[in-house]
Amino acid sequence: MKPTNRVFGGLGTTVFEVMSGLAREHGAINLGQGFPDVDGPEDVRRAAADATMEGPNQYPPMLGIPELRQAIAGHNRRFYGLEVDWRTETLVTSGATEALGSCLMGSLNPGDEVVLIEPMYDSYLPIIRLVGAVPKVVAVEAPGWTLPREKLAAAFSSRTKALVLNSPMNPVGKVFDRDELGFIADLVVRHDAVAICDEVYEHLVFDGLPHIPLMTLPGMRERTLRIGSAGKIFSLTGWKVGWVTGAPKVLESVAKAHQFLTFTTAPNLQRGVAYGLGKADDYFQDLAGEQQRKRDLLGKGLARIGFDVLPSGGTYFISADFRPLGFNGTDVDFCRHITAEAKVAAVPVSAFYDGEPVRHLARFCFCKRDEILTEAVERLAWHFGR
Repeated sequence: MKPTNRVFGGLGTTVFEVMSGLAREHGAINLGQGFPDVDGPEDVRRAAADATMEGPNQYPPMLGIPELRQAIAGHNRRFYGLEVDWRTETLVTSGATEALGSCLMGSLNPGDEVVLIEPMYDSYLPIIRLVGAVPKVVAVEAPGWTLPREKLAAAFSSRTKALVLNSPMNPVGKVFDRDELGFIADLVVRHDAVAICDEVYEHLVFDGLPHIPLMTLPGMRERTLRIGSAGKIFSLTGWKVGWVTGAPKVLESVAKAHQFLTFTTAPNLQRGVAYGLGKADDYFQDLAGEQQRKRDLLGKGLARIGFDVLPSGGTYFISADFRPLGFNGTDVDFCRHITAEAKVAAVPVSAFYDGEPVRHLARFCFCKRDEILTEAVERLAWHFGR
């Protein structure tokens, strides 16, 4: 037979599935894959259940049901002061990964250059390469995840079509501050590029840090595609409901890509998410506060064992340097080792790099029940004799 697609045919199984499979094989606590182990708010789930029974359950509008698109516009206004026309500037997608695919496919042509900041979510590069665009990757620098401004500026050129920005940043939890965002925005405007902003963890920001959408900075309103996720906001990752906010000029082609990828998204889940986006402020504050508490519970436990725990200002994840424990292998070796021997699974941070990776960090997911996090720490402490 003739060969399959060069991009996808050459890819291995995603690291999340590999480590989850190893966790199942060894009966390990899975702190690798990023999903909560309890379902989200009952009232949001009830709204979707009622919508299922009341109907309709046929194809909703391709751009999303008006109720949810209006809620997305209201969410932008409420939290960020962004005035968004729900009719022309919102699009509902089947999860944020589909939103990313639609944004990249709808924005890029073969030969276009795309600037990315690593370590990064693993779907970005395959989609970019699938459309024939050229990634230009710059890494933030451990242990503080410093943005190397000179290297970032050098990655831009007359061929730059887009920047992909993830803040808060999976896997390392970096939250870009206003000064960094201003520097990035200036580069995007200067090179007449589009910013594709993966902001799925926008309500999971800790330590009093603000989430600042790049879209709110000068010159960015008309050239930014802002991606959100109900899965992260409501701890309902299996629903796969995402959205894109953007000016009509940049959103139109994204909607064209969306119509040929998934076309639309389950109407009952859209109604549940529309209800959820209207929840009171204390819900969103409590969500961040609870996950910050879990971050601290796991982080302090790892530090007591002897890990060097790196800062995480948001997301579900915390990274830890295992070298102080005396382990001399790579992060892949380490994650396989603790899964099999300590019965705790994590993800090697090197899996999130395209360039020269950092190979001494493991990423742990903390959006789990307290007793699970405590048991994971106890298993690791016993294994490492701490």
